[in-house]
Amino acid sequence: MSQERTSSTTAEADAADAIAEFHDSRWRPIDPDGPVCGYKLRGKICCKRGAHYCEPRADRVVFFFREHLRHVKGALRRKPFVLRPWQEHELIRPLFGEVVWSHEWQRYVRRYRRGFIIMSRKNGKSEIAAGILLYLLVGDGEESAEVYTAAKDKDQAQKIFGPARRMVELSPVLRKRLQHIKNSMRLVDAKTDSVFTVITADADGELGHNPSGFCLDELLSQPDASLWDAMDTADGARLQELLFVATTETNLPLSFGAAMIDEAERIQEDPSRSPHTFVFCRKMPANQDQLDRLHRLFEGHPDLPVSLDIWDERNWKWPNPALGEFLSLEAMRRSALGAKKSKRAESAFRQFKLNMREANAVRWIALDLWNANAGEVAEIPEDLVPQLEGKRCWAGLDLSSKLDLTAWCLRFEDGDLLWRFWIPESMVDVLDKHTDDKFGQWCDDGWVTVTEGDTIDYQRIYEDIARDHERYVIVSGTYDKWSGEPVRQTIQELTGMDMVESNTTYERMTPPMKEAMRKLKAVEYRHHGNPVAAWMADCLEAKHPTDDPERIRPVKPMRDTSHKRIDGMPALFFAEDGAMRGGDARSVYEERGLSSLG
Repeated sequence: MSQERTSSTTAEADAADAIAEFHDSRWRPIDPDGPVCGYKLRGKICCKRGAHYCEPRADRVVFFFREHLRHVKGALRRKPFVLRPWQEHELIRPLFGEVVWSHEWQRYVRRYRRGFIIMSRKNGKSEIAAGILLYLLVGDGEESAEVYTAAKDKDQAQKIFGPARRMVELSPVLRKRLQHIKNSMRLVDAKTDSVFTVITADADGELGHNPSGFCLDELLSQPDASLWDAMDTADGARLQELLFVATTETNLPLSFGAAMIDEAERIQEDPSRSPHTFVFCRKMPANQDQLDRLHRLFEGHPDLPVSLDIWDERNWKWPNPALGEFLSLEAMRRSALGAKKSKRAESAFRQFKLNMREANAVRWIALDLWNANAGEVAEIPEDLVPQLEGKRCWAGLDLSSKLDLTAWCLRFEDGDLLWRFWIPESMVDVLDKHTDDKFGQWCDDGWVTVTEGDTIDYQRIYEDIARDHERYVIVSGTYDKWSGEPVRQTIQELTGMDMVESNTTYERMTPPMKEAMRKLKAVEYRHHGNPVAAWMADCLEAKHPTDDPERIRPVKPMRDTSHKRIDGMPALFFAEDGAMRGGDARSVYEERGLSSLG
């Protein structure tokens, strides 16, 4: 018996160590500032300092759920809200346990101020959101807290407020402390002068709030960003406010909701993009690249999908973490059976049961892949010239309208990538506004050449291309036929370079795009940290024809509405196209002699 007890104790200790390692391994900003945390709860004290995971703070929220909340529906109704392992360790603990030192407040505060909970329907989003909001109302130590849930209308908003109200009714402690004002859908805490209430999509009437907690339910129901923006811009007066979204995927690729979800996925891939934003996103992958991305990001996770087959039950757990717990597997099977009967039913199954967006165009380059191919990062583009001069390469030219960006990419034989970008000065402020003031800095640092006036200076483009032809051994240039015959003729006259016409159709783009993706995955490129190319890679979407998933091409963004740019990516694919065609070129030193060294 003693030996069994010792083995059990050892196993429990090993499990506790594994959990602690899981939380400590989460990415966080390198910030050693601040004294020892010292947060204490029920005999446990945190001795860490700087940005860290504070276990006692996380315990406090876990205990609040377990001791004061009860499930309100389903098989677990009226039972204590004991968080499932995925709810506890992948959602609640990191959301509330990650802290940073605030120089402003001279204390540790929650790192996460914004959050996304994105998963299929019927996985308990409403109950978990209701529990979070109730904790922010009475458990967070916030005086005069203002906690809100919002949706397109009051019926939708009730999907979170309703469970919260019922949780209060089922809790002896909360029932005594909180008053429910039925006519206005409000929960009032007289002890701290705090309120939890419902607001709707009429954002014009929702200015003037000072939220300490806010949940926007179902992004797919929001017509625009007005309600989120009204709350997002109302923060700043709270110690550690939390604004979050609980949603299922939308089927409207150009909507506000789609843009929010896309950004959440980018942050999940690269948390440094927004260190104050928490993301829990579970979606069935739509293609092999997305599946590979998941396996890189969540290596070893037991719930990862094994294929792209939406009918394979092994793939259902990832977008449905509650499957087999409080979400019925048999019900899921019935839904899948019904989904096979029509395209409409299959579409609904994909969106609501697998959390997939039904769209031909998908974001194409994962941030981790792009970052892995940085190589030696250059401070300014001119730093690259000495190491690349005289080397063999292929060129790609994506010439936009006279009013916008033009891109030129050199793809060197050993994988180095070098871009030039040109833009008329009238467009700099426009793109600066939509890149968080980064575009102007890129221009100042030399990554983009700004030409005077409202239109591109073609003569400057020709001169720069001719200069590159002198510096490097350019085997050939490939250009979009949209650029026009005069451009080809001028470049060829100036340089003697062989210029080959191409386009962005499925036929021309499929081979070079597949080769580019292969190289990215094999880490065979070196883009040297070009920030403009990184922005364009992040903006790039690609699409397949509905009848042939093997073919692919880039999707040009709506410049006037999205303000995204991808010009550097087609230029890369054109250059890759030239490299795949091959060709020969003599060394610049063979052609011009050693005097070319200058």
